[in-house]
Amino acid sequence: MALVTTTEMFAKAYNGGYAIGAFNVNNMEIVQGITEAAGELKSPVILQVSKGAREYANPVYLRKLVEAAVENYPDIPIALHLDHGDSFETCKACIDGGFTSVMIDKSGESFEKNIEITRQVVEYAHERGVVVEAELGTLAGIEDEVKVAADAASYTRPEEVQEFVERTGCDSLAIAIGTSHGAYKFKPEQCTVNEKGILVPPPLRFDVLEECMKRLPGFPIVLHGSSSVPQDFVKMVNQYGGSMPNAVGVPEEQLRKASQLAVCKINIDSDIRIAMTAVIRQYLAENPSHFDPRQYLKPARKAVKDMVAHKIVNVLGSDGKA
Repeated sequence: MALVTTTEMFAKAYNGGYAIGAFNVNNMEIVQGITEAAGELKSPVILQVSKGAREYANPVYLRKLVEAAVENYPDIPIALHLDHGDSFETCKACIDGGFTSVMIDKSGESFEKNIEITRQVVEYAHERGVVVEAELGTLAGIEDEVKVAADAASYTRPEEVQEFVERTGCDSLAIAIGTSHGAYKFKPEQCTVNEKGILVPPPLRFDVLEECMKRLPGFPIVLHGSSSVPQDFVKMVNQYGGSMPNAVGVPEEQLRKASQLAVCKINIDSDIRIAMTAVIRQYLAENPSHFDPRQYLKPARKAVKDMVAHKIVNVLGSDGKA
């Protein structure tokens, strides 16, 4: 099976009450861990590449790693997606380079400017059989090149979504309902504290999601910034010399609820980074004489696989849907 677009994936996910995981890839171990989990669980999967990943790993290397994954797992649908494309030129380069899906993110621009640039990308992409994700509303947080202050974030306005989709022709829409980029999604003062002393973030705005669903029936919705920042791995990072105070993410049960509604794509990046970092820190602390990268990258790869498998089964519900 060659790389596929997300069109069929999303149609099945919408009707089946589950979501497809969109996992950011930066190197070989991450690609391997994600696709091993998806392959064993028979789950469709989206491998997405950010601007930062393209600069770090080189677009050609990343594309070849994904092609290797497709060759190794021919029985599962795999899409290659550009995450947070910041310009027409970036999207064009990825479309021309073999991506099957791109995101153009002009959510920080005016409504009309967002429509204008998104439409430009859609026209170029659709002529070449590539699908386009766009965004309305602005998520707070930091992830690679995306940096938005909390006071600049804004929820998606449901009254705008239908006009936006009709005028741009985009194939899916990322909306802002309270998720956030990075490992520090919420300030402590935004959270409550449970009986175990753990920060509990504010709930997602399901009212906004449900209103968007009414205005865009059957249309695939995307959630960015949807890592849950598992506290066992945060604790491990801190235990072995790291410093991640007050790192908190989106509760998994809320993401599962969203995936049973109109959310067909859930982006997960920070959870993979944290799991890898925690395992590597532990390994190096416990094996100070080791210096072969394969020694600590092997358990790091397994941590990625285990994390993705957990998300597929317990959050996305996409296992067995390939």
